Amino acid sequence: MRLMGLFQYNSEVPLFRGARVIVRTSRGQEVATVMREADEESIARLPYRHEEGSVLRIMTPDDETECRRIHMAEKDEFFRARAIIEKTDLVMNLVRVEHIYGGERLIVYYVADGRIDFRELVRILAAEFQTRIQMYQIGVRDESRLMADVGDCGREVCCKAFLTSMISVNMKMAKLQKATLDPTKISGRCGRLKCCLTYEYESYKELLSILPPVGATIVTPEGPGVVVGQELLAKRLQVELNDRTRKYFTMDEIEAAAAGPLPKEDPDAQLERIDETGGFDYPGSSLPTETPSEAASTAPIRRSERRRGPKGRPPRGERLPEGRPERRHGTPGNAGPAYGEPRRGDRPAGPRKGPSRPFEKSGPPRQGGGPRPPRQAPPPTDSPRRFRHENRNRGFHQKRRESE
Repeated sequence: MRLMGLFQYNSEVPLFRGARVIVRTSRGQEVATVMREADEESIARLPYRHEEGSVLRIMTPDDETECRRIHMAEKDEFFRARAIIEKTDLVMNLVRVEHIYGGERLIVYYVADGRIDFRELVRILAAEFQTRIQMYQIGVRDESRLMADVGDCGREVCCKAFLTSMISVNMKMAKLQKATLDPTKISGRCGRLKCCLTYEYESYKELLSILPPVGATIVTPEGPGVVVGQELLAKRLQVELNDRTRKYFTMDEIEAAAAGPLPKEDPDAQLERIDETGGFDYPGSSLPTETPSEAASTAPIRRSERRRGPKGRPPRGERLPEGRPERRHGTPGNAGPAYGEPRRGDRPAGPRKGPSRPFEKSGPPRQGGGPRPPRQAPPPTDSPRRFRHENRNRGFHQKRRESE
């Protein structure tokens, strides 16, 4: 299962990468391979639950012979264990039988849909092999790690070669990389999505954030267009132009078209005019060419300035009358009416005389608060029954009048 751990080595004989040694672990004596010297970087890459122990010795020729004998015996032990499982009628698939080098225990790897009561099976296997039995349930991806050999790419499967932990893979990674969604082509030996889909996923995400999305309007060397396709690794976009033709453009071409041509300087540009102080005014200068009074007379008037005046106007209480006549309620000789009396200037209170204004209701004004004139019924229409004029008093209001 490619278990990794930290092991103490106290001998003076140096160890190099790839050396085979006998180590003491929590399961007993096992054969191990030296990876590298333990430092902060290598310890940080170890899984959370890792083995710890000590290196007993470097493997000798006798140890190599014993190791080969144990591996040859595992094949016979596998068929014997599978026959016992078939007799017990347990719904489980035996994957592999691993015999520890020291002979302390026999590890049985199996795949099952749920939890299985294998207590009776353990007793039978212990009596058969005369050693300690350890049952280890694994998933289909771990089964591929133990049994698979070569993948579709022609190389050894990643889970068996160098992966120490199983990576989570989802369909979103395959869609982003424009991979075919055929399950038979993107699935590995385990029947799940291939682990190699995660290797370039971060690079694809970074490129996707840089390129314009599909449907965006961009400027190309041949004019504006709409993005209809992306090639992330090549950094190319398929753009549909205004004439309905589709062409490919690289990001460098699109960025150059968006920036536009560089401004060209005219070497024969002369000075245009001289200002009032005698200084020169260069082309593009913003010096005024007219007096402030002329500019104020020709400048457009804002909507807010029509009512309140231009900005910088003094507050209302500090402004001078500027010759405007004094306006008071009542007659010019009177200070104004008392509190509660109508205040309409120099004319008496009462209904307005003359023709009605456009914003007033039509018809003669009512004098003395008389009764409201009867409302004219509109002409009959083809509207639904509940919207007809003759049915306006029915329903809730009609029932309320009858109850009152």
